[in-house]
Amino acid sequence: MENCIFCRIVAGELPAAKVYEDEDMVVFKDIQPIAKIHLLAVPKEHFKYLSELNAERTALVGRMLEKIAANAPAFGLADGYRLVINQGDSAGQTVPHLHIHILGGQKLGWE
Repeated sequence: MENCIFCRIVAGELPAAKVYEDEDMVVFKDIQPIAKIHLLAVPKEHFKYLSELNAERTALVGRMLEKIAANAPAFGLADGYRLVINQGDSAGQTVPHLHIHILGGQKLGWE
């Protein structure tokens, strides 16, 4: 989408501190971290909600989860991490592009 900040990062139009990229997704540092390590995993395909999943998008999100797990040690998250997907304004989704928050680097409580 033309005005989507994450689509613009994926397209290379906006800078981001990328830590991983492949054909499916890009992972970069959140500019407003809420944990010592706060990364965002963003699919290269634009869609906003999990309710928009079809077979292809479900497989895409599955691959993203596999790659997050495989790369966790390289991200500095060998001791554990939390994944969060906000869905909608009331849940705190501020960018209308599905993304997975990857949080860790410290002991996390319920917040």
